[in-house]
Amino acid sequence: MNDKITFDKVIRWGFAAIIIIATFLIIRSLSGVLLPFAIAWFLAYLMYPLVKFVQFKLHVPGRVLSIIVSLIFVILVIGGICYLIFPPMVEQFEKLGYFIQKFINQSTKSTDIVTYIKDWVQENQHEIEKFLKSNDFTDIIKTSMPKVFSFVGQTANIVISIIASFITLLYMFFILLDYEFLTENWIKIFPKKNRPFWKELASDAARELNNYIRGQGLVALCMGIMFCIGFTIIGFPMAIGLGILIGILDLVPYLHTFALIPTAFLALLKAADTGQNFWVIFGLAVLIFCIVQVITDMIVTPKIMGKAMGLNPAILLLSLSVWGALLGFIGLIIALPLTTLIIAYWQRYVTREHENDEVTQKEEVQTEEEKELK
Repeated sequence: MNDKITFDKVIRWGFAAIIIIATFLIIRSLSGVLLPFAIAWFLAYLMYPLVKFVQFKLHVPGRVLSIIVSLIFVILVIGGICYLIFPPMVEQFEKLGYFIQKFINQSTKSTDIVTYIKDWVQENQHEIEKFLKSNDFTDIIKTSMPKVFSFVGQTANIVISIIASFITLLYMFFILLDYEFLTENWIKIFPKKNRPFWKELASDAARELNNYIRGQGLVALCMGIMFCIGFTIIGFPMAIGLGILIGILDLVPYLHTFALIPTAFLALLKAADTGQNFWVIFGLAVLIFCIVQVITDMIVTPKIMGKAMGLNPAILLLSLSVWGALLGFIGLIIALPLTTLIIAYWQRYVTREHENDEVTQKEEVQTEEEKELK
């Protein structure tokens, strides 16, 4: 407060603000190019411990071979999980097709769907021709054509995304190749006087991210196990595979709610197979969702994430509520790491508790030395 605000300081602050705004605009305009690199860096961050273990603990010669072995291991793990989920799902789809065919046979007395459709077209040929010549059909064509072009554009975007995925893997490979060099020397892009601040901030962010990933992984594991047990108790189809899928989805908080879609499909399939009421089966599955969610939110998440990230359970629930209200679904995802990062920043640069702890430790050491001398 005793520092005077000079013209020189105002000019420097103005230039700093202009640089920050320009950097933000450049990053925003180049987001399509920078996003694969950012994803690749995050994947390299997750893969690095495995690559390091393969290279130094398993004594695989060379970083390149270690990366290849690690990628093969990850692909095998993902393939094993997919094997537990997708073949049973395909089997269930085939069973659903069988029940649809059986229903049509019973209701139409026809053994062939194509024959049934052909007979229906012949019976309603006059109405169909009248509809095709009407203005309503023309209006439908006019309104649907832009949607068709939009779908084609989305297909092109999917192809571009696949290409970007290969580029991302290529980025990840080269980042892992020189991971130590990049993580130790990125700080050199800043002036020397500003490097301590960025280095400490990056250290805090890395620590909190490690704690978050470790804690959320454990929460997802607990949730997957609880769903496997719950679905097995009620005799739900594909209980183990669906529980594994929900656990994987929960690596991103609250993303597992999308698993209600395959759950409804499996409930419909079981109802068709056993003759039970669909709403009873689906209601039991939703009840399992509610019970597991309550246990996770009230017990598992506060205990595990609170211990991993050093936050009180009440603060955890408050942070989820606040960030969820501010940013919606994205806020729920980033709530915990962002809250811990803000608290770490506040303690380091505002209240300076780290400096106070260091001073206290030095005073305690000096006091012990004086006692020893006496």
